Amino acid sequence: MSEHRTVDTPLLRIGYEEWNAAGAATVVLVHGWPDSPRGWHGVAARLAAAGWRVLLPALRGFAPTRFLHADTPRSGQLSALGRDLLDFIDALGLERPALVGHDWGARAVANACGLRPGVASALALLSVGYGTNAPGQPVPLEQARNYWYHWYMATPRGERTVHDDRLAFTRMMWRTWGPPGWYDEAEFDTTAAAFEGKDWARVVVHSYRHRWGYAPGDPHYAADDAALDPAPVLSVPTLVLHGAADACNHPDSSAGKERFFSGPYRRELLDGVGHFPQREAPEAVADALLRFLPAL
Repeated sequence: MSEHRTVDTPLLRIGYEEWNAAGAATVVLVHGWPDSPRGWHGVAARLAAAGWRVLLPALRGFAPTRFLHADTPRSGQLSALGRDLLDFIDALGLERPALVGHDWGARAVANACGLRPGVASALALLSVGYGTNAPGQPVPLEQARNYWYHWYMATPRGERTVHDDRLAFTRMMWRTWGPPGWYDEAEFDTTAAAFEGKDWARVVVHSYRHRWGYAPGDPHYAADDAALDPAPVLSVPTLVLHGAADACNHPDSSAGKERFFSGPYRRELLDGVGHFPQREAPEAVADALLRFLPAL
């Protein structure tokens, strides 16, 4: 079972779940958009049973995490997600945890490793290809179609939808990003409580606008932005897991990234799995992680 906790960093009060506090080593599982730490429960239970201390933080903007200061820009830029994770690691005094992330969480864990080489003992990315943060990146037309919601949020109409109709908007992502019937409506409803944070919509809209150059970044992260563009080569052992039926990030978007990794690197496709592997196939994801993570 998990315990719900909070920890303060310079900018945030981060809500997180802790499984198996007495575990021999720590793994941090970071959720994506639109999701919450709940998405990792099936995987977390397996890792905890195998002896890992498992931490599940909520990203900035996602309840129960909240900003500590009214004057902090409600930025969703990807470098900020990486810096938040480093602040979380420092606040808890973690020593080279394994970092695992899905979607936004994958960008957070990869950026944390890019900003602080050696911070992690292992890195796993789900449903995201590394090196895809830059606004000028090439985007195949099929992927541009998948990114309709990015372009929609760049418009005033899309911004209003995120603020005023967030549940219908995010439910559409769940419904269309995986095989038909993959999720339970009650589980979506419970997860969506994380989207009710007062800053969620502002963080989300800024994140998607900033990543394509449609909104300025928070100057606080200017040095981090510069350090991550171009994407640095990572030496940490890395595993990429991608659903072969992902209708958000096409599986090809994570292919051919070996040049970004100087350490051990492996990519696995999960047949019949959409954009949420940790929810759709938690046993397969847990098995892959347990094969990959350092021995306890």
